[in-house]
Amino acid sequence: MSTPTVAHTTTGIVIAVVREQAPGEQRVASVPEVVQKLTKSGYEVRVEHDAGRGAFYPDDLYVAAGARIVPGRAELLQGAAIVLCVQPPAMADVEMLAEGTIVIGFMNPASNLSTVTRMRDRRVTAFALELVPRITRAQSMDALSSQATAGGYAAAILGANHCPRFLPMLTTAAGTIRPATVLILGAGVAGLMAIATARRLGAMVEAYDVRRAAGEQVRSLGAKFLELEINAEGQGGYARELTPEEKVKEQQMVSAAVARADIVITTAAIPGRKAPILITRETVATMRPGAVIVDLAAESGGNCELTQSGKTVKEHGVTIVGPQNLPARVAYHASQMYAKNLQSFLSLLLGKDGALTREFTDEILASSLLVHAGEVRHAPTRDLISGGKP
Repeated sequence: MSTPTVAHTTTGIVIAVVREQAPGEQRVASVPEVVQKLTKSGYEVRVEHDAGRGAFYPDDLYVAAGARIVPGRAELLQGAAIVLCVQPPAMADVEMLAEGTIVIGFMNPASNLSTVTRMRDRRVTAFALELVPRITRAQSMDALSSQATAGGYAAAILGANHCPRFLPMLTTAAGTIRPATVLILGAGVAGLMAIATARRLGAMVEAYDVRRAAGEQVRSLGAKFLELEINAEGQGGYARELTPEEKVKEQQMVSAAVARADIVITTAAIPGRKAPILITRETVATMRPGAVIVDLAAESGGNCELTQSGKTVKEHGVTIVGPQNLPARVAYHASQMYAKNLQSFLSLLLGKDGALTREFTDEILASSLLVHAGEVRHAPTRDLISGGKP
């Protein structure tokens, strides 16, 4: 490994970029373009050796951007004021963090209570990007949306790859081939990107969402919006849970649409809850032979009753794909967008004078603050840790 050129540091603040260690994770928390802006602003940026390799950002690009490549985790984290990550820090990493170190990334707190508790006990400060409020001022920091965009694109490509049919209409000497029908269930960020991608591939696209407001966005992308007289608009742009009567009506319409589709992409999720079942095993049995289901909610239980997280299975002649971490399949651009989200978030922490703020009164910082000064600041996570006890 070549000896890097260390950028001139004026602020004394060290920002560390870790190499992700979670299985299958190819993304990196910062890219050379963003690192260069940080080093030019006077911050020392350390990047763990091969941190960007999986996303095709080699070490030499970081060196050219002014970063210092560090071979080991302990050296990387020692003295770091801010640690940037994609996945939640491992317990071993938390043990190496000094009191007051700021960690920024996806934290998935409900599934990592022991790590959150240890960060609390070690008086580490952690910001969870999934808690960034969905307000206009925070759009550039909305990592959930940027990564959902990558996931929706990858889902459409994955569905096309497993489908034994052409997606576009073809007129050939051997006859005319009708376009494939792609059904998207859930028209959030991932769903809209899947719609746009399937349309670009030439498919006939239908989409359904319980939020009526999504209809206009679906139609603007050239897809048909399936109508049902249910409005399940919830808080924060998410859908609320349906009543039993609404679920019956929804299931009947969705089942009919699923049965005629060649590719079904499901994206329905409720934050902090098990994913709702949209496709039953009985509905799968009515689908065309060779049809494909790509279940983006596989990691939270799946929208299809037959989905197995991390596996591709065949039932009744239907291929059911339960992908994990779809954004990592397009790691180059997913990392680029994520790094820009972090850059915007850092602008709230790093003042114009280069100083690091410790007053997290800004609405965005306060909302996304998970752990600070020996306390779990996110109330739902605090309740989970305490078991509901005050």
